[in-house]
Amino acid sequence: MNAEQGSVLIVDDVEANRDLLARRLKRQGHVVVMAEHGRQAIELMRQQTFDLVLLDIMMPEMNGYQVLEYLKADAELRHIPVIMISALDDVDSVVRCIELGAEDYLFKPFNPTILKARIGACLEKKRLRDQEQAYLQELQAEKEKSEQLLLSILPKPVAEQLKQNKSTIADSFAEATVLFADIVDFTQFASNRSPIELVSLLNQIFSAFDQLAEQHGLEKIKTIGDAYMAVGGIPTVRSDHAEAIAEMALDMQKEIIQFNANTGESFSIRIGVSTGPVVAGVIGTKKFIYDLWGDTVNIASRMESQGIPSCIQVSETTFNCLDGKYHFEERGFIQVKGKGEMRTYLLKGRM
Repeated sequence: MNAEQGSVLIVDDVEANRDLLARRLKRQGHVVVMAEHGRQAIELMRQQTFDLVLLDIMMPEMNGYQVLEYLKADAELRHIPVIMISALDDVDSVVRCIELGAEDYLFKPFNPTILKARIGACLEKKRLRDQEQAYLQELQAEKEKSEQLLLSILPKPVAEQLKQNKSTIADSFAEATVLFADIVDFTQFASNRSPIELVSLLNQIFSAFDQLAEQHGLEKIKTIGDAYMAVGGIPTVRSDHAEAIAEMALDMQKEIIQFNANTGESFSIRIGVSTGPVVAGVIGTKKFIYDLWGDTVNIASRMESQGIPSCIQVSETTFNCLDGKYHFEERGFIQVKGKGEMRTYLLKGRM
């Protein structure tokens, strides 16, 4: 079927009229389906696709006006062009049909040349509309892909700011809880594995951590080699950020145990956590990321780097937020670079 041909539905309660139209349209190469009344026509349109409807006005039960009004009110059928056909040649009927959404109006008896021209024009408009809709759907699909890619890099509120062409994106948060996790002795482990195997194992572990971050409503910040960083309480402020990070840290330990059981590996992780004020934002113009700055970030990093394998070490500020809700073991004072001695605690589990 070429661009000038289409699938046409003829709706007329008079059999002679239906047959006459059908013969003419079939000679022009169109595929023709016939309906004896309006309800049958609507049923047929719900069952198969049509490029055009030739609709008689004067029909019993459901006249052409009612059928047309029904079609244009239906989101799935309203795009089908309709040419009204009638022996009524008064202006009011023509105006009413056009106002209801008809593409055209033809008077009986038909002039074959005019009939062919009107049908051809409607089919061309339908073809152009279908092309436009397909193009718009492609654009929407590409937009959704771009949006999803952007949201996989940046938190949604930050992505919205970036789309508004803000030159500087930076926010200060009075309190947040930062988590760092690192795979113990990963450098030694990496020396005995191929790059593909190494990346595959890291991807499995960090993908599981990503799911935990999403599950607990936390923001993954980045991975650096075999280190993983997440934060609670930004960019959307929440009062239970410390609890959410504690839950994720405990679940990360479980995830590593399960990963080792499934793969036969013997990984362990150190986790460090600290709570306090942070600054968050996006810097640069290329390969940008959402990042954190501040003393809280540095302390959380030290809690991890100077922690104990398979343990969750937290600062005193985090302990104060969680005391009474979780079991802790006081580790005592440790020497923290740039901070001197700091009291730390090991998070053991939920109360």
